[in-house]
Amino acid sequence: MNTVLRSLLFLLLLAAWSAFAAVQPNPTEQVRPFIERVVAQLKAPDFKKDTVDNRIDRIVALVSEHFDFQEMSKRVVGRPWQNMPQAQREDFAARFAKLLGHVYIGKVDAYVEMKIEFGKEQLKNDRAEVKTMFVDSAKSIPVSYVMILKDGKWMAYDVFVEGISLVRNYMEQFKGIPQEQLVPTLDKKLNELKAGAKK
Repeated sequence: MNTVLRSLLFLLLLAAWSAFAAVQPNPTEQVRPFIERVVAQLKAPDFKKDTVDNRIDRIVALVSEHFDFQEMSKRVVGRPWQNMPQAQREDFAARFAKLLGHVYIGKVDAYVEMKIEFGKEQLKNDRAEVKTMFVDSAKSIPVSYVMILKDGKWMAYDVFVEGISLVRNYMEQFKGIPQEQLVPTLDKKLNELKAGAKK
C-alpha cells in the first residue's frame, strides 16, 4: 500500500512540475526585447544630449520593467534590511535604483554600437541567468542578468559585466555601515558619480 501511495505521490508531483514548466515563460525570449529597448534608448541622440539627472531617470524607468531594485537593495544592505521600516526600504531602493541606473549606463553605454548576441541561458526552477555578448571585430564583452521569476515575469537581481557583479560590488561597499548612515552614504556615492559624469 505504501508503495502505491508513494507512486501516486510521485506522479502527482511530476504532473505538477510538468504543468509549471509548461506555463513558465522563457527567460531569454522574455528579456530579449527589453534589452534591445535599453540599448536603443542608450543610442538615441536625444538621450545622449539629455542632462545626467534626466538620463538616470529615463533609464531607471525603463529598466524597472525587469530589474528588481528591492531585491538588489536587500542584498546590498544585508542584515540591517530586516530592521528597516518598509518606508525606509522603499526610499533606499528608489535611491539605489538611481545609483545602479547611473552605473549601468556607464558600463553598457560603451558597448551599444556593438552587435548583441544572446547565449545559452541557465535555468533552474524560478532562477535563471540570461547571457548576452556585445561583439565587434576586436573584442567580446559579456553581460549577464541573474534573474528570479515573480508573477510570471523574469526580474534581474544582479548584473554581471565582464564577470564583475554590480550588486556584489556595492555589498562590499555598504558592509558594516550603520543603518542610519545607509541613505546618506548612498546619496554621497550617487552625487560623486554624477559630478564625475558632468566633467
